[in-house]
Amino acid sequence: MTANTITSSGWTGRLDMGLAPRELEATLLAAADLTVKQVAQVMGIAPKTVEKRLEAARLKLGAKTMRGLVLEAFRRQIISPVAATMTLVLALHSMIGDDVALRVRRGGGEKRVELRVAARRIEQQLVA
Repeated sequence: MTANTITSSGWTGRLDMGLAPRELEATLLAAADLTVKQVAQVMGIAPKTVEKRLEAARLKLGAKTMRGLVLEAFRRQIISPVAATMTLVLALHSMIGDDVALRVRRGGGEKRVELRVAARRIEQQLVA
């Protein structure tokens, strides 16, 4: 990741979109369905401080609730799930690269790439 992003609890956030780093971090943790107390534990700050960070983020984005904050941040593409980013990378890789090792041979001489098998193999390579 670049210095313009923060990744936390399965979400990635962009810093260049108007939220302060701690506001963005609290928003990412809220998007991961953590309570204010859980967010405070993860961030190592008091729950009241978390409430202030989320309140400031809500005001900046014009949201009325914490749920609204997460939805608005997602809509403005300030935050995005990490899984979606990985899926996009895998999809682009399968379209751009024609890796012979990932091909599944079918009868009749027709060559096809079966995406779910290829994606599974790539996932296994990333884990290893």
